[in-house]
Amino acid sequence: MISDIVKIALPGTIAFIVGVLLAPPLAGWLYRRQMWKKQPKTIATDGRGTPIFSKLHETRETTTPKLGGLLIWGSTLITVVGIWFISQIFDNEVVNKVDFLSRSQTWLPLFAMVIGGIVGFTDDLLDIRGAADHIAGGLSLSKRLLVVGLIGLLAALWFYTKLETQTIGIPFVGDIDLGFLFVPFFIIVMLALYSGGVIDGLDGLAGGIFATMFSAYAGIAFFQDQINLAAFCVSVVGALLAFLWFNIPPARFYMSETGSMALTVSLAVVAFMTDSLSEGHGVFVLPIIAFPLVVTTASVIVQLVSKKFRNGKKVFMVAPLHHHFEALGWPPYKVVMRYWVFGAVVAIIGLIIGVIGQ
Repeated sequence: MISDIVKIALPGTIAFIVGVLLAPPLAGWLYRRQMWKKQPKTIATDGRGTPIFSKLHETRETTTPKLGGLLIWGSTLITVVGIWFISQIFDNEVVNKVDFLSRSQTWLPLFAMVIGGIVGFTDDLLDIRGAADHIAGGLSLSKRLLVVGLIGLLAALWFYTKLETQTIGIPFVGDIDLGFLFVPFFIIVMLALYSGGVIDGLDGLAGGIFATMFSAYAGIAFFQDQINLAAFCVSVVGALLAFLWFNIPPARFYMSETGSMALTVSLAVVAFMTDSLSEGHGVFVLPIIAFPLVVTTASVIVQLVSKKFRNGKKVFMVAPLHHHFEALGWPPYKVVMRYWVFGAVVAIIGLIIGVIGQ
């Protein structure tokens, strides 16, 4: 038990230290290269203007660098590979015990995180280039959804064919066999999670929420005796805390797509790995643990539907929801900290259900 706790806690500590050390040179490079939007956002998803959002964030959007998500998945990758590399050099029982890079538990979520991060990085670079070459705004939403869908398809097929998984666990009930429908279901879950990336809109907001979600799944994995997966989740939390150290207002940089895409696709994989594959219910509790993402995405959908079918009338002053609270006059730090509290509460509830429902 003690050795397992050390194996889980150590990667998180290392990832945090690596992130803190990498952040200053990364920030310096981002500022020297002026890695921020050259033009503020003025058009919403439905093609209408964004006067309230522009009033709240116009200056920050064009003076604060994007690409901060590099710190998150970069620190995680360095931690995972670094510990594995040391275990190959110093072949002894203690070092080998700490190594948590395994084909059965960590390869797939790490692969998803890196691929998502690279695609998000590409999108951010295109966005930063501005109007040059007529590629302002980065990859279109349809293209990003297509890429995330392809990542989900590859991961789903791996689960279905290699791991022979096609069921979803329901607490106190048992497993539901989806057959080949498991594959599209997996893709839908990943796309839904990715849509929650719109929560990355205020300094410190996304970093704190994602840290609570990965912490909850670390706990679920630990109680399912998936120690390597738990260690992976904690290493992500450590990297997120390092990012958060520099993202607390005023943010030195933003997570942007390279961070949100990496985290959401990886979290989807983690949820399925803590499901029937390990006789758990990781997918069932995902909407609970990720409820801040759910309500944020829902607020955008409700706003778009209302404007389309109610002659432009809005439900919220501005969407996503956190910007609505900001438009009501809440200071950004109050919105962020209340989201943190709410996120921690639902994460604990999801952890409890995920553990006792086995």
